Amino acid sequence: MRMYDYLVPSVNFMGAGCVSKVGERCKILGGKKALIVTDSFMKNMEGGAVELTVKSLKEAGLDVAYFDGVVPNPKDITVKMGLDVFKSENCDMIVTVGGGSAHDCGKGIGISATHEGDLYSYAGIETLTNPLPPIVAVNTTAGTASEVTRHCVITNTEKKVKFVIVSWRNLPLASFNDPMLMLKIPAGLTAATGMDALTHSIESYVSKDANPVTDAAAIQSIKLIANNLRQAVALGENLEARENMAYASLLAGMAFNNANLGYVHAMAHQLGGLYDMPHGVANAMLLPHVEKYNLISNPQKFADIAEFMGENIDGLSVMEAAEKAIDAMFRLSQDVGIPASLKEMGVKEEDFEKMAFMALKDGNAFSNPRKGNEQDIINIFKAAY
Repeated sequence: MRMYDYLVPSVNFMGAGCVSKVGERCKILGGKKALIVTDSFMKNMEGGAVELTVKSLKEAGLDVAYFDGVVPNPKDITVKMGLDVFKSENCDMIVTVGGGSAHDCGKGIGISATHEGDLYSYAGIETLTNPLPPIVAVNTTAGTASEVTRHCVITNTEKKVKFVIVSWRNLPLASFNDPMLMLKIPAGLTAATGMDALTHSIESYVSKDANPVTDAAAIQSIKLIANNLRQAVALGENLEARENMAYASLLAGMAFNNANLGYVHAMAHQLGGLYDMPHGVANAMLLPHVEKYNLISNPQKFADIAEFMGENIDGLSVMEAAEKAIDAMFRLSQDVGIPASLKEMGVKEEDFEKMAFMALKDGNAFSNPRKGNEQDIINIFKAAY
């Protein structure tokens, strides 16, 4: 028998229009002045998520300051710039508006505001010792689920490597998933973030740390993504598909926040750190190849995944059904326009050895259901190449 904990934010707001509740919640948390952490595009979007968030905050009597320097794959130097604004503006809480990059950057600012030294020195699990400023996350993409997780992923610009700070202290105190904020997301970003969510749900479902509670969230997430991602990519204004993808991403985040992930993320972090590759795209390209490698660890669970993704497994053996799951992952990725190979993305074969070495040191590697070595990881990179 094993003992588990199950971590999620204290309050999670969902559904159309819920962004209007941000100010009320921040006031309850005792905030006086919030640092809005976002990117310049979102800050300047008329009627967009930032404008609606700030409107709610000001109606609740809070003042705001802005840090709009968020970039994809947030970097340690970006966090430092955000920290300077947080301090100079005398902010007492952080409101992140955007996708995973905004949320991770906001978490990084919170960590830096309360912990001395370089962020990289806190890489690992439960290394944080001090409470962070209150963090409230307004989410605009259905993918990373950083708004409900304890993970903070930052790129070390000197070493060109992504690192993860995993701590319950990183959990936002409230998350907001309003599908109305997601309607105008471009098809490419919808596909990448959706495949990121699928990776979360599948990796957590087959993780060696999975349990019945995380399985329940992962299963529902896989089903929702299989039935809605194509539609959300095809027509971004499909509110039903957007709402279902928001639920799917949230559920996947709840699953992996507690069951952890695996080699897909451990390897994708190397692609992000070395090549600045979009995280969702890296995950999508690696997912079927890693899970083909993992298949023998638990064929029944992979047979389940095939069924969850709509494959007909009647009359098949467990192994035959399990292989259908891999086919379904390849097909969904292709249907939504994910690049077919790492070569297309400019990845170099001579970097495989270095990336494999670093991937096995990544915190996500330890919960992969099959234990591999550097050559195994190199072979997976080659298969995806």
